[in-house]
Amino acid sequence: MSDAHNLPDSNRLSVLAASILLAYALARFIDLPISEFSAQLPGIYLAFEINVRSIVTLLVAALTATGAHWLLQEHPALNEQSTLPHWLVPALTAWVIGVPLYQLPLGLEWLASVVIGGVLLMLVLIAEYITVDPNDVRHAIATAGLTAVSFALYLILAITLRSGGSRLFLLMPALTIAGGLVCLRTLHLRLRGKWAVWPSAALALIVAQLTAALHYWPISPIAFGLAVLGPTYALSSLVANLIEGESLRQALTEPLLVLGVMWGTALWAR
Repeated sequence: MSDAHNLPDSNRLSVLAASILLAYALARFIDLPISEFSAQLPGIYLAFEINVRSIVTLLVAALTATGAHWLLQEHPALNEQSTLPHWLVPALTAWVIGVPLYQLPLGLEWLASVVIGGVLLMLVLIAEYITVDPNDVRHAIATAGLTAVSFALYLILAITLRSGGSRLFLLMPALTIAGGLVCLRTLHLRLRGKWAVWPSAALALIVAQLTAALHYWPISPIAFGLAVLGPTYALSSLVANLIEGESLRQALTEPLLVLGVMWGTALWAR
């Protein structure tokens, strides 16, 4: 049994989390010209902006992925393993926590979001550090925590994009890519290091079609988020159950139950 006390270096962890939150905080006070791009395609007019928010979001996601690699290099059980799988959830976390930091006015709510976001990011990085060693006694807890956080972040992202009135050509790629990454990472965790690339890609395409259909429904952002999250979680769980050798009947039980609860809640919250 591996040492149950392997934890990331506290100084590196603090520096990384502080750098990410500082980048978001400073971006609120930077005013740069907005670049607008548009294109007239057959039957559709596309227009989008590139501003400080979009630039900082991409830079922070890249910074978080790089920081996760820097943090994990010191793990005694890493050996020749790639740190790539451990970049996905931290990068998604940094991306999602930045959304409310841009939308909330400066004040107590904004400050609380900074604190909560920083704590969540540090917990995700610690959990990723623990999952490097499959023999760590805390591995199962860390895996469950990362899975829960991944889908919770996906729900927050869907609700935020919907409430912000994002157009379909921006909403669909964002939720499709995020959904594919969430499924890929959660399946990788559950299957003990096996990559389920094609199933994750197929799930992402299903999410894209579902997002396009739900975009035009007159439902609340919360109902929209739950309606998208339900199939995303259910399908990823079904794939994992089948790969693990469960019968079709057994594999369908838990996903259908979760899907029913989420869609039922979405109908109630619409």
